[in-house]
Amino acid sequence: MKSQTIKYLLAVVVVVFGLLPNTSYSQGESAVPFLLIAPNSRASGLGESGTGMADDASAIFWNPAGLAFQTGQELSITHANWLPQFAMSDLFYEYLGYKGYYEELGGTIGANIIYLNLGEFIKTLSSGPEEVGRFKAYEFAVTAGYATKIMENLGVGVNLRFIRSALSPFGTEEEKGAGIANTVSFDIATMYKQPMMDGEFLSELNIGLNLANLGPKVVYVDEAQADPLPTNIRLGLGFNVYKSEFNNMVANIDLQRILVRRYTDGTSDNSFKALYSSWTDGTKLRKVTIGAGMEYWYGAPKLVAIRFGYFYEDPSFGNRKFLTFGAGIRYDIYGFDFSYLSAMEENHPLSETLRFTLMINWGEI
Repeated sequence: MKSQTIKYLLAVVVVVFGLLPNTSYSQGESAVPFLLIAPNSRASGLGESGTGMADDASAIFWNPAGLAFQTGQELSITHANWLPQFAMSDLFYEYLGYKGYYEELGGTIGANIIYLNLGEFIKTLSSGPEEVGRFKAYEFAVTAGYATKIMENLGVGVNLRFIRSALSPFGTEEEKGAGIANTVSFDIATMYKQPMMDGEFLSELNIGLNLANLGPKVVYVDEAQADPLPTNIRLGLGFNVYKSEFNNMVANIDLQRILVRRYTDGTSDNSFKALYSSWTDGTKLRKVTIGAGMEYWYGAPKLVAIRFGYFYEDPSFGNRKFLTFGAGIRYDIYGFDFSYLSAMEENHPLSETLRFTLMINWGEI
């Protein structure tokens, strides 16, 4: 008896995330790419940028050091039907995030749960295409983090993460293992807030840096077939463009590079060695993706927001290019955001992706 092989399922996962590359050297070369999905509608509406902003519970994903400058507590829930162009109703993404400031700990803690349902697959016989069973595939990650200020304008943060990838409950008849893997990873990050000009224009610049998903390879069947984590580095700049009593505008730009090194024989470096070896594969800055956006708020306190952004990836390394739009509303301790992705390529699997986020924020100083 035989099922789809683990490598086939990994390819399916790559397609599911819209990360299918034009070459073998791109974001699709790592396992568990769901860890790269933007988890909140606000940042998604800003061209999937948030490393230099990181001022809500989603900071644990974008830049955990951003938690160091936050007070109060917040609960955030995001839902998205994934790849609407494929008309697969059983593909969906869920995110639950929390942040809370605790004076006795001298900082802010954060936590989140990410879950992606990959849908249902058919099990077949090796002798023919007839169906003999079905199984569901999914992936999830649980993260906990802590951040504190080491200077008035400088914060640091760390995350620890457990990851489970359940692509198949069995392997092929030649394989001893199953398509299920468990592993861990961690992040380290920093954020610096620099006051700029006095007055309403360009009053502050935020600089954020996040090194994410460091850890051992993901092993499904055996060590020889292990795949690297999607280790990546993000540099983010956030600007307070305009700030007054009733009108506020911010701008973000994120530069991200995947730090994965694969070789032509199928082997790969672990995430620690890839921190430097990934820069020697000849791609250099061509693997850098750019996400940028602007957000306008009206109200005192903030009441209604509109957002737009743009995301760019080199044509040789994924070729994702899309516009993003979003809006948000705040009332008392409640908030609601949504975002819309418009791909610049016809029939792109990510086109028309909608994300919805509900937030509850209380106790903030």
